[in-house]
Amino acid sequence: MNECFFIGKIISNINFEFIYKSKNIAITNFRMKLLDNNEIDVKAYNELADYCYSKLEINDIIFINGKIETRGIINIKKIKKEIIKKVLTFIEK
Repeated sequence: MNECFFIGKIISNINFEFIYKSKNIAITNFRMKLLDNNEIDVKAYNELADYCYSKLEINDIIFINGKIETRGIINIKKIKKEIIKKVLTFIEK
């Protein structure tokens, strides 16, 4: 089973595009910097793409659950932003 979990910060603009003649309607992609300073490329389709484009910004810290695809790009299956803010607020106290 190919499943991965990452926590990191968005370090690039979030690109949003429509896809024609495909089972997926929309795609978004962006780059993340992980806690260990590695950088990964991330993409999401359809409703997740819409969520990423409308709710996320550069420097947001997020948690993603996804799968690794060819060329090491992570396809997002689930994403959380609010939980990470609460955890970081708790740690900083």
